[in-house]
Amino acid sequence: MDIKKVWIEDGCIACGACEAACPDVFRVEDIAYVNEGVDYPQFTDQIREAADGCPVEVIKFSE
Repeated sequence: MDIKKVWIEDGCIACGACEAACPDVFRVEDIAYVNEGVDYPQFTDQIREAADGCPVEVIKFSE
């Protein structure tokens, strides 16, 4: 199923893994952010990869 919503919960350590996995959706400054206006279904596999690779498990999404 396609991902329709993405968010990051409290606890991000700004490691950059999400941005490395999917720079079109995530950006890391002092903490990680989800870019607005992105067509999330287009990046479903990369978003899943970013969530699976998050060492503190704060990347969440809904289908």
